[in-house]
Amino acid sequence: MNEKISVSAVSYLNTIPFVFGLQHTGIKDFINLMLDYPAECARKVISGEADLGLVPVAAIPSIPLYNIVSDFCIGAEGPVRTVVLMSNSPIESLERVYLDYQSRTSVILVKVLSQNLWNINPEWTPFTSDHTVNDIDPYDGLVIIGDKVFEHESFFKYKYDLAEEWIRLTGLPFVFAAWAANKKIDGVFIDAFNNALRKGVENITESINYYPPSKLTKVEAEHYLRNNISFDFNKEKHESLKLFWSLASLV
Repeated sequence: MNEKISVSAVSYLNTIPFVFGLQHTGIKDFINLMLDYPAECARKVISGEADLGLVPVAAIPSIPLYNIVSDFCIGAEGPVRTVVLMSNSPIESLERVYLDYQSRTSVILVKVLSQNLWNINPEWTPFTSDHTVNDIDPYDGLVIIGDKVFEHESFFKYKYDLAEEWIRLTGLPFVFAAWAANKKIDGVFIDAFNNALRKGVENITESINYYPPSKLTKVEAEHYLRNNISFDFNKEKHESLKLFWSLASLV
């Protein structure tokens, strides 16, 4: 492991344990760690600016010669809380849904659910930086991801957790992001990388104390990481990812 590996991680609360592990084990001397929004993380790995990253799963097939390199992921085996469709009308009444096109996975997931579970066909509209929640009409929905959910959830009467809805559709957990590389990575590095991630996942309290969240209390953040996020990339999540890619090709 002579040459440093460029690693792009996501700058959200759900990634704090991974970042803690990467910065508090020996692997830190062998990586250049960057913190990015999910879409930027994907762009860097696709373009080669980063060697590997925590890539939203909808973008992984766009990586040339992609290779999933870790037994850890950002997933959910129940409500994830931070990938939601919010509205002030029941879902079957929605005529328009605003989407964050910087979040390709949530865009595809909500369309998969609309087609296969909710049986709705709303108008899909980008939610840009010019929009605010005050622009949302009574029969509009808004897909929000990440830490922004904590700020906006009080504005809406209805909240549909997309991980929970996926589980209702398929009976499987959902994978939002996985560690993917754009080239073959040395096995010794991969072992050390996974050990670093494991250290973070096994030390969630310490991770939060080191990187205090800005929008939640430490108690709330720990509850979220322990109860809403599932980090183990197990057999069921691999099965779920294949199914998601299959359904995504049809929307």
